[in-house]
Amino acid sequence: LTQITIPDSVTSIGEGAFYYCESLTQITIPDGVTSIGEDAFFCCSKLQAINVSSGNANYTSIDGVLFNKDKTTLVAYPYGKGTSYTIPDSVTSIDKYAFSHCESLTQITISDGVTSIGKNAFSYCTKLQTINVSSGNANYTSIDGVLFNKDKTTLVAYPYGKGTSYTIPDGVTSIGKNAFSFCENLTQITIPDGVTSIGYSAFYYCKSLTQITIPDSVTSIDNWAFSLCTNLQTINFGGSEEQWNQITKGMDWDNSTGGKYTLKFGA
Repeated sequence: LTQITIPDSVTSIGEGAFYYCESLTQITIPDGVTSIGEDAFFCCSKLQAINVSSGNANYTSIDGVLFNKDKTTLVAYPYGKGTSYTIPDSVTSIDKYAFSHCESLTQITISDGVTSIGKNAFSYCTKLQTINVSSGNANYTSIDGVLFNKDKTTLVAYPYGKGTSYTIPDGVTSIGKNAFSFCENLTQITIPDGVTSIGYSAFYYCKSLTQITIPDSVTSIDNWAFSLCTNLQTINFGGSEEQWNQITKGMDWDNSTGGKYTLKFGA
């Protein structure tokens, strides 16, 4: 499929409607569409423009990027659009999966007004090396291209293509949900003393991670934190077995690691 004309009668584009239409380069959304399902354009690798008819009351586009009508939510960035992007100043919210699988994107700049970023917004951006944040943003900041909350206590997102090893800065107390999700090339991570929580799916599908050291400051590990870390062989814990057992652990926090890892204490 290289092109399609959606009829004016259409009010809804379903979830995954154009899933893996890898030859589709552009699409125009007619006036009547009121809802677009999750991952509607998933892995449309050559898609360069999502256009919206001017009479649509719910959506609009700017230079081929899809937004809600008042341009406060960035809904979807076309997979094949470009290597660099600066989010417009009007945007306050980045939708979940908005940039997911944009495999050509190398850097992105988050504008001052952004207050929320949806889950896996940048997942599987295999060449993404830098997430920059405008200095006036009151909610987020970046350090060397890695995304944090403003006071740098929560690591929000690590760019997928940044590197194979990373040392989390001192002062961080929380590894956010999905922070390293799908970073399948990550082989080494250093978590500093002072981190107290490891969030939901924080290291989900980090399949190259073979060992990790968790400091004894950690008090909670959320659901699926290390799920599908299929090559994880060693978890080193800085405290005692008794301290380990006192950590609050979410459902299936280590699911599908195959139970192959060795748990070591006093590391």
